[in-house]
Amino acid sequence: MAREILSGHDIEALSQARRPNVTTGNLRSAPPSQLRPAETVDILLERGGLRIERIVSTGQATQEGKWYDQETDEWVLVVKGAARLRIEGEDKDRDLAEGDWILLPAHCRHRVTWTQSEPPTVWLAIYISTKP
Repeated sequence: MAREILSGHDIEALSQARRPNVTTGNLRSAPPSQLRPAETVDILLERGGLRIERIVSTGQATQEGKWYDQETDEWVLVVKGAARLRIEGEDKDRDLAEGDWILLPAHCRHRVTWTQSEPPTVWLAIYISTKP
């Protein structure tokens, strides 16, 4: 049985080909330092029926009379800052502080009524498709 002898270059190339594509980041890094007219949304991962976003709010709220009505479940965590949400049919806002999370099932109509502007509110939002 013959053996193939690999050069150092070949071994390095094989090693790199076997390494997974590792990506890193920091949810709390470099949020905008001033008020902005719109939220900043960074898509961190999108695969199949899953999307993960970092959202930075600097005082934004959902336009009066508008409701989010999404096709996906949405799990949201306030990483930094604070916010208030209104769920359709509820008579008062829900306060969210750092570390608080909420699961909004698909088609749960909701709106953001307030976000802390200083320091900015940083959200981690995970959208999960409910369709097979």
